[in-house]
Amino acid sequence: MDLNEQELSQAEKDRREYRKAQRKRSVWISLASTLAFAVIVWFGLIATPGWERVEQSFFNWDVAVASFPRVIDGLLLNLRVLVAAAILVLVFGLLLAIIRTLKSPVFFPLRVLSKGYVDLFRGLPLIIVLYLVGFGIPGLRLEFLGRIPAEVLGIVALTITYSAYVSEVFRAGIESVHSSQRLAARSLGLSYSKSMRLVVLPQAVRKVVPPLMNDFIALQKDVGLISVLGAIDAVRGAQIEVAKFANFTPYVVAGLLFVLLAIPTIRLADRISARFTSREQQGVTL
Repeated sequence: MDLNEQELSQAEKDRREYRKAQRKRSVWISLASTLAFAVIVWFGLIATPGWERVEQSFFNWDVAVASFPRVIDGLLLNLRVLVAAAILVLVFGLLLAIIRTLKSPVFFPLRVLSKGYVDLFRGLPLIIVLYLVGFGIPGLRLEFLGRIPAEVLGIVALTITYSAYVSEVFRAGIESVHSSQRLAARSLGLSYSKSMRLVVLPQAVRKVVPPLMNDFIALQKDVGLISVLGAIDAVRGAQIEVAKFANFTPYVVAGLLFVLLAIPTIRLADRISARFTSREQQGVTL
């Protein structure tokens, strides 16, 4: 018995050593192939006839340093718009989804309106919605509204558009909950609203977290479009600096800042998706 255990233990050690060696080999091969690819791309770029001009126009270090303060100030505005729009999108998206799942004939007009809303704003490009909201609402000259800041109009346009997308995500999550869950909740004496709030929505939200994270990533990028309304965000700040220096490097700075903003969210979305996939494969629902 002891001998067999020792033999198994030694065999397991050998397997672990082999796996460790394979992992190290894979890492070194990956590093070498990545480095080789980077070198090929780099030398391929610098060998092109116009590389020096492109480098001076898009990757000028002095211009990048000089334009960074204005661009980062604009990015802070993008962040404020992002937070406000994300909260409003979740609220209105969930409300639209609940309205579309109401079964009573009394709510037929609301279901039709919500469906028409979703179809309309899922089809309209965001840039057109920004123009319609950003220039249409001030054009009404409603005195009680006063002068509406461009960032507020941008939040409204983003909320209108993304609520249509998010509502479909929520609706898919709600409808994926088996009807027996609702029936069981109602048999326990829960009203429709309580069964929805305590039984259906918690399960639906857990199922739609990965696609919601993808929509949030898309929203992070699209907040840069509020610059078309005159808001001095990162994109407009970069545009001002481009005109000042006659150089496109500020656009690259703004783009890198947006990428750095999105990377943590992308990694979080990947981790959540992998976690949910693992749980589904293991048969775990919670």
